[in-house]
Amino acid sequence: MSEQLQKIAQDMVDAGFTGVELRLRDDRGDRTARAGRSELDGDAGPPPNGHVRIGSNTKTFVAAAVLRLVAEGRIGLDDQVAAHLPEFGVDPRVTVRMLLQHTSGIFNHTGEYYEDGTVAKGICWQGKEFLDSRFTSHRPEDLVRFALAKPARFEPGTDWSYSNTNYVIARLVIEKVTGSTFAEAVRHLVLDPLGLRDTSAPAGPEIPEPHAHAYYRYDDGGEERTVDVTRIDPSWISSGGDMISTTADLATFVTALVRGELLPAPLLAEMLTPESEVGYGLGVFVQETGSGKVITHNGGAIGHGALMYTTADGSKTLTAALSYVDDADLSLAQAFQEVTKNLVAEIFG
Repeated sequence: MSEQLQKIAQDMVDAGFTGVELRLRDDRGDRTARAGRSELDGDAGPPPNGHVRIGSNTKTFVAAAVLRLVAEGRIGLDDQVAAHLPEFGVDPRVTVRMLLQHTSGIFNHTGEYYEDGTVAKGICWQGKEFLDSRFTSHRPEDLVRFALAKPARFEPGTDWSYSNTNYVIARLVIEKVTGSTFAEAVRHLVLDPLGLRDTSAPAGPEIPEPHAHAYYRYDDGGEERTVDVTRIDPSWISSGGDMISTTADLATFVTALVRGELLPAPLLAEMLTPESEVGYGLGVFVQETGSGKVITHNGGAIGHGALMYTTADGSKTLTAALSYVDDADLSLAQAFQEVTKNLVAEIFG
């Protein structure tokens, strides 16, 4: 399996990723494989258990924090969001459950992509304009107001569509209910109980050492430039994808989650019950494989990315930290989908 894991890591680098670390955890313990480079102009490989911006894996942490509050009786899954956040004018039909399952219909503040190929622009997060403003700080309240000023994609509860805004609103609900910042609340509710010392919700552009570097390629008046974007303010995505972690912490988190170490059984069952359209539960995708269910979430964050997979019983877990050269065309998107498909087939059968 170690040789197989190393081959997969190298295949990912050959597909275009700058650096890759894979971590497989099962009853034999942890095995890791690394390939590629930590920096484009360097020779060193990705650091062991390096920090990485985990993108939309953040959503699983947010969902776990919300469900912990549900378990404590401080919030209900079917509560009206408007009852907790009356100042935003959220459609009263939208519930906390709809936020976590992406069935609210609320406009995605990072842009909507429709079935007919049309695009409704969100806040700027690509190109030279974004690069020039990459240290700008955005308030989550402003992102939510921006999204709520746009037409809803559908009536609440009638369809499914992935929206980062759902999880920014969920963040604000957590803060309202706990009276703490999101960073403080997620640490108290999720990180500290599991001893996740290398995971954080950042409050600025820094990322702890060690880490591989992230890059962004853009057009500057007809000239292609590539810039190191390891330091970047992630508040444009907020709790839709701003957290930092490591492959070891991600493995510990998702294993503990599915084994019921964070949530009582009835709530965990709700979390892992997928809606019918794409198989999304509450903050996780639920995939059927030849050997059973796989619980997963993946994410990308401007040159950094992370993968997180586990069997439903937590007996086998695969996590990954990725670094790459991002661009406005999302050039690695196809390769990303192919390698994750191959990963699931190779590791989970």
